[in-house]
Amino acid sequence: MGIFKTRKNKKFSYSPRYWDDKGEGNPYQMEQKFDKFRSTVGKNKNIKSTFNDAWDELKHGADKKVNTRILWIIGALLFVFLYFIDFDLSIFFTDS
Repeated sequence: MGIFKTRKNKKFSYSPRYWDDKGEGNPYQMEQKFDKFRSTVGKNKNIKSTFNDAWDELKHGADKKVNTRILWIIGALLFVFLYFIDFDLSIFFTDS
């Protein structure tokens, strides 16, 4: 009966009956959509090396046009938000 033993989870490895692999891998394997493009995914590393890899990817692999487009969109949304809450923008400008 085992009073002090913990139950072990059951593991299932499903493979279809009439499926031939032919080197393509398991079609039922779950993976993220962009994992093959990222350098920080897939390796079992510590936190510091993961952070360093992510930082290098951000600095060297980023597209400058995308970054500026995102900044413009964030700025436009910020001004729309300030307009809706009736924020007075005249505090940023000096009247002579």
